[in-house]
Amino acid sequence: MVILGIETSCDETSTAIIEGKDDTVIIKANVVASSLSMHAKTGGIIPEVAARAQLKFILPVFQEAFEKAFGYSPTDITISPPQIDAIAVTYGPGLIGPLLIGIETARTLSFAWQKPLIPVNHMLGHVYANFVVESRKSKVESKNRGVPEFPLIALVASGGHTDLLYMKQHGDIRILGGTRDDAAGEAFDKIGRLLGLPYPAGAVIEQRAKRGNAKRFHFPRPLLSTQTDDFSFSGLKTAVLREVKNIPNLDEQTVNDIAFGTQAAVVDVLVKKTLRAAEKRDVKSIILSGGVSANQMLRETFQTDMQRRNIGAELFFPPKNLCTDNAAMIATASYFNFHPFDWRTLRANPELYYE
Repeated sequence: MVILGIETSCDETSTAIIEGKDDTVIIKANVVASSLSMHAKTGGIIPEVAARAQLKFILPVFQEAFEKAFGYSPTDITISPPQIDAIAVTYGPGLIGPLLIGIETARTLSFAWQKPLIPVNHMLGHVYANFVVESRKSKVESKNRGVPEFPLIALVASGGHTDLLYMKQHGDIRILGGTRDDAAGEAFDKIGRLLGLPYPAGAVIEQRAKRGNAKRFHFPRPLLSTQTDDFSFSGLKTAVLREVKNIPNLDEQTVNDIAFGTQAAVVDVLVKKTLRAAEKRDVKSIILSGGVSANQMLRETFQTDMQRRNIGAELFFPPKNLCTDNAAMIATASYFNFHPFDWRTLRANPELYYE
């Protein structure tokens, strides 16, 4: 089955074409255009600016994906390309303006080409980045063999979400916990702003932390001592703010040291809570996903702690180019959860959680 995927939930405009057979998904094309440079100037995403960028990029990424996958670009959407079996699109959660660009594009193509339309939850899309076998660069890093086995624990850590899921099978999902306030990636961005770092700050904090003093700052690990599967990172942000206010000269080394302390706190919480949830259940796989899962310290700590605690589950994480928003993960999620929807009634749901 060949699926066209469309992802426009935030500041990335992406179109992908994947081919699925049994448990194997091959990416034929995955094109991403980002408006990140515009949002970096304002220190965050302005929804209207993001929507206008989506409108600008959607057709070029669509055409480029077809050129990469099939060697041609359809110039007349009334002509149905025989290679496409279905169309998948993100319908939430996300920003309403950007979501509408992708959904209206998908609805139009579904009508014109008479192809099934599969709506996909954006956050579940991140989980399914781990089910792309043929392009998983991290396969060697994590010694992955094939696709994740069920049942599994999935950690979704991004700029907008920090959720812990228990999945018995495709479509059988139980929400164990989520963030009560800031998401992990959101905490990185807000703390980055306190330190004068560019947006988005996650990758910058990771690089600065490599030069930081591990012993200088020890920030709180909110909710870590409780048995809840929920997360909270607003207290970490407040603790960093307190330190910054008490330091008269925020020099480069101090920024590095705070970056290390911040990263260590976030990683500690994510790893320990996820592994605690896995130990309570007989799971075969642990999945990392979302933009924060690209953090190398997070990946290495998971591997080290799983070995130390003798957790027999296998660890999966996507290649770093599939950690951030992309259409390949959306198309892959639709392949494993193929539930066509009437294009006439599909609507964006910016507040969508899990269904």
